[in-house]
Amino acid sequence: MTEKLLNHLTEGPASAPPMVLGPSLGTSYALWDKVAPELSVTHRVVRWDLPGHGGSAAGLIGPGAAVGDLADLVLTLADSLGIGRFAYAGVSLGGAVGLHLAVHHPERVSSLAVICSSSHFNGSRSWEERAAQVRAEGMDRLVESADARWFTPGFTVPRLVQDHRDADPEAYAACCDALAAFDIRERLAEISAPTLLVAGRDDPATPPAHLREIADAVPGAALVEIPGASHLAVAQCPEAVLTALRAHFDGGAKRGMEVRREVLGDAHVDRAQDRQSPFTARFQDFISRYAWGEIWTDPTLSRRERSMITLTALVAHGHYDELAMHVRAARRNGLTPDEIGAVLLQTAVYCGVPAANSAFAAAQRVLAEEEG
Repeated sequence: MTEKLLNHLTEGPASAPPMVLGPSLGTSYALWDKVAPELSVTHRVVRWDLPGHGGSAAGLIGPGAAVGDLADLVLTLADSLGIGRFAYAGVSLGGAVGLHLAVHHPERVSSLAVICSSSHFNGSRSWEERAAQVRAEGMDRLVESADARWFTPGFTVPRLVQDHRDADPEAYAACCDALAAFDIRERLAEISAPTLLVAGRDDPATPPAHLREIADAVPGAALVEIPGASHLAVAQCPEAVLTALRAHFDGGAKRGMEVRREVLGDAHVDRAQDRQSPFTARFQDFISRYAWGEIWTDPTLSRRERSMITLTALVAHGHYDELAMHVRAARRNGLTPDEIGAVLLQTAVYCGVPAANSAFAAAQRVLAEEEG
């Protein structure tokens, strides 16, 4: 792993839509252990470590760092993985990184979830004092109060407390510098990505009022409060956080299913759903989410144009059963029988006469059924 990149863990299918998960100050990507594997069923999940935390090199940031510096490191990581546009969820400092990305790099953030975080962290003084403390004394004294700052009484996650103890003091202090300088309140209204705010009702560090302030400023944002959760709600109440994130991020699958029904018809989609089994469920989700939720919803091409392209591709590969289905879809998308015939005639030139002959036979059968 090159020291120019944040340490990270990638989970889920490479073909799935990407999702980037950001950590809280003092933790590693282990913060997401109870949530990321579930999200990776439908997404390519990338969770990363802050500089000097987990496996990330401390030298990635220095004194006087800003949240924008951390956001740049996240973009560099995404670029190295071939990820352009991604969903993003972050906790506390990780959530601040998400807000910065949504404001300054809106073209990269498809949707956003900000968890137990804030658009400002109560001014600079307390963070400057904490930075000075860890630079002078190291992490041990601060770690003693980790459970009280992170969880409700009686709850702990030893792995995360150990991550806190193992964090590099200089890098931790630089992250404190970033929190001290962070205040994005005046830019919140510029956020265009669909945004979810998740608050822990018992969070002393970023109380629900901080998340409500963001929700009130970001157009169309939603707010969920989790009872019994403190600052690290992702670790303390993973099921509740997962439910909220799924409802927010899986909107593409829902829209994809709507488009799939509009183009192919309810009868066909219902048959496909009835035949679905646990073995084929992820494939059906992939079709709805990727083919119909991302490709067919892209406004660059009209549905008429997409039908023409699809017919041609199916003829080229000899998929005549599916061609019949897409002839019906083409009619539903506004193509006339003459236009469908013209598309198939074009395939005779570029895909071959035998392929076009079979395609005309399949299309004629479908069009005759429709006339009947």
